[in-house]
Amino acid sequence: MTVAPSAPATRPREPDILATIGATPLVALDRLFPPDRFQVWGKCERFNPGGSIKDRAARSMIEHALAAGELTPGVSTVVESSSGNLGIALAQLCGFHRLRLICVVDPRTTAQNVALMRAYGATVEVVDRDPETGEYLPARLRRVRELLRTVPGAYWPDQYGNEYNARAHHHTMREIHEALPKAPDYLFAAAGTTGTLRGCAEYIAAEGLPTRLVAVDAVGSVIFGPPEPWEHGHDRTIPGHGAAVVPRLLRPGLVDRVVKVTDLDCVRGCRGLLAKESILAGGSSGAVTAALLDAASWIEPGATCVAILPDGGDRYLDTIYSDAWVESRFG
Repeated sequence: MTVAPSAPATRPREPDILATIGATPLVALDRLFPPDRFQVWGKCERFNPGGSIKDRAARSMIEHALAAGELTPGVSTVVESSSGNLGIALAQLCGFHRLRLICVVDPRTTAQNVALMRAYGATVEVVDRDPETGEYLPARLRRVRELLRTVPGAYWPDQYGNEYNARAHHHTMREIHEALPKAPDYLFAAAGTTGTLRGCAEYIAAEGLPTRLVAVDAVGSVIFGPPEPWEHGHDRTIPGHGAAVVPRLLRPGLVDRVVKVTDLDCVRGCRGLLAKESILAGGSSGAVTAALLDAASWIEPGATCVAILPDGGDRYLDTIYSDAWVESRFG
């Protein structure tokens, strides 16, 4: 596994755990994507202290709220909806800054993720599907709004609409840009809140880079428009990408291309990374990898691609990396 030259340090100098957020490694994925066709680099976000790319957004949103006086250590309660990784990142940040956290999740959130949030001191509430839409996210957001009305000192970071979610990823794209000899031709990133996509797109536009942005979405997601007829009936069980509500961070023309993947594609992508690169990656990382494997039919020879791999696979051992789960889910 080849490692790209390190990006210039973007971390602050204070010697605490939050100083380790960012400056994650960029590694060549030459075994899974032979470079004689096109070059692929993986941005490994599992090396953030909370284990995912959501550490960046959590720090950006919480520290802005603290600086603006919207949060008070020892007094305020953060309330947020999450499928897992942001909840863990917020739990770490809130514990560090002496803030209480109530995280609203749904049954797709793994038991390990719930346990991690609780280990950091968070209160975790699990809600079921919204009766009107049959989706989880509307039910989670409704519960968040109820808590905001009833919990004293409650504050909602609102990852789907918070500009500081997107701003955190100006740094993500800067790290990629500065670590490579030239700007990549393509950047592949999972679409959820669209914070990563928007932040990277803003940096690309500001720097005048030729990089084309490819959004990796889930089959059945509504982020980029209503699902096509062939998408109906697909039950999304792997969290981290896709959404049942259009994020307010999304802007028209944000991405150059959208690729949709199934849960089985995610499993294949994850297992391909593990078999070929010895990278134990999470579900949305598998989605991005699957999209790149599919893109081999249209990416021009000699192109340079970067895949943002949002998290690690140690939180998916009972699902994606369990043969019994895969067999029961997909036959």
